[in-house]
Amino acid sequence: MATLTFTRHLDRYLDCPPRSFEAATVAEALERAFDENQRLASYILDDQRHLRKNIAIFVDGHMIRDRRHLSDALAPDSSIYVLQALSGG
Repeated sequence: MATLTFTRHLDRYLDCPPRSFEAATVAEALERAFDENQRLASYILDDQRHLRKNIAIFVDGHMIRDRRHLSDALAPDSSIYVLQALSGG
């Protein structure tokens, strides 16, 4: 199963521990996570259900290519990391 991990700072606001899902694409893995935690979707996706500009997703160490439909394929044992850019100084 693919493992989906969210950046640690999101865990301060939402319950989003690493989870494993059977999924063929990034979109499917995220939807399974959103089914368990509806509030998480608003942090990751905009109102058009596209990836927010300040979010980066890596699959097996490579940034995804399809930020609009999240159709990047997953291997059965893929590692998916969802990162949120932070600003400040």
